[in-house]
Amino acid sequence: MNRQSFANQLNRRNFLKGVSASLILPAFQSMLPGNLLAAKNLRQVATSSTGAPLRAAYIFFPNGSIPDLWWPQGKGNDFSFKDTLKPLESVRDSVQVLSGLDQLNATAGKDGGGDHARGNSVFLTSVRIKKSATDFRAGISIDQAIASEVGCMTRFPSLELSCDPARRAGACDTGYSCAYQYNLSWKTPTNPMTPESNPRKVFERLFGEGAHGERTEQTKQRMANRRSILDFVMTDAQRMQKNLDHRDREKLDQYLTGIREVESRIENLERFGSTVDPDIATPDGIPFSHGEHIDIMFDMMLLAFQTDSTRIATLMLAHDGDNRSHDEIGIPEGHHELTHHQNKADRIAKVGRIDQWYVKKFASFLTRLDGIDDIDGQSMLHNSMILYGSGNADGNKHTHDNLPLVLAGHGGGNLNPGNYRQFGSKPAANLFLNMADNMGVQNLPRFGDSTGRLTSI
Repeated sequence: MNRQSFANQLNRRNFLKGVSASLILPAFQSMLPGNLLAAKNLRQVATSSTGAPLRAAYIFFPNGSIPDLWWPQGKGNDFSFKDTLKPLESVRDSVQVLSGLDQLNATAGKDGGGDHARGNSVFLTSVRIKKSATDFRAGISIDQAIASEVGCMTRFPSLELSCDPARRAGACDTGYSCAYQYNLSWKTPTNPMTPESNPRKVFERLFGEGAHGERTEQTKQRMANRRSILDFVMTDAQRMQKNLDHRDREKLDQYLTGIREVESRIENLERFGSTVDPDIATPDGIPFSHGEHIDIMFDMMLLAFQTDSTRIATLMLAHDGDNRSHDEIGIPEGHHELTHHQNKADRIAKVGRIDQWYVKKFASFLTRLDGIDDIDGQSMLHNSMILYGSGNADGNKHTHDNLPLVLAGHGGGNLNPGNYRQFGSKPAANLFLNMADNMGVQNLPRFGDSTGRLTSI
């Protein structure tokens, strides 16, 4: 196939053409890791009733929304989208708009300012975070709670992506650590899963370095090199251990725990044999355009799902408090600045246009998922649960109740989309429990500030 190289010019049209027309190996039913499950006597998780992979993704957009432009008119399946969500009309039967779900642990309480840091870090953890610039503590996020049980099904337990090209360190929002504002996913209360914003690095992590035909061998060599290094480090550390005092032994144990986690990841990759090698060019680095950056990161998520490299993913379109301009749609003012609109109609209209622009990107991703057949003949969107939302509700007031949330996909047939559902006032964590149940997670009676499961989604 004659294809313009990304090395010369980032051309997403060519990339998409390559994705859709080239020989990307999807997840074939006969190649799913059932033999691994049988060998390890593991439960069948993250799998639909037809045996197809079941996927969950969490997409975060910044700075809340304009409520009057977001919430539909009507209720149940008799509703109509308002301006912000109108781009979802083409996939209406595969989405449900959810109102009345809250993250009350993101409210100020005794901690005062810092709604953007809390909006980000509470969005998927549902816990009260510690206000500190250095000693940060949140909670395990729902994607990682699910990945801890279903991650064994794929080469990568989860995938964390971001469209923030730069990350700050130290203190960011009113005395809160920047770790809160630039991370959605948390493996432990003190260990955020740093997202990758460079599409080239994401692609090479998934499929290996080099051109098509070279990646599999290079990946094998890289894993062999890493294993040799780990073996050397472990041997050296064990030799050193007997000469250390108690305090230093504790430090060494923490270090060795990290080494063992790396070793475990390598073993997991080896269980699945050769990596998939898509017949497409490796993307270049981070695009200059924010819109293209979002598009190509959605592409990376789609590729990861299509090749069954992972079944759990998060994507931060921009961190809460993001103040970039949106010249692509003729808005030179900063987004965060505009959200404090002082009820001025022109500023409200501009925020509405930004909100709708993000939804258009999301709708495009859903449309592509809906157009790809899965191994059971259903669409990939049918066999997915994709939550789209923000950690702030009304960006002008910094509220965290009645969050703007859309749940897309049929969850392999277990969800009932095509509805506008109103829950009054319930923790968003209740929804997370439903999603975890659908992914086959057991022994998760509560999560964050949950009070139970939602009765109908």
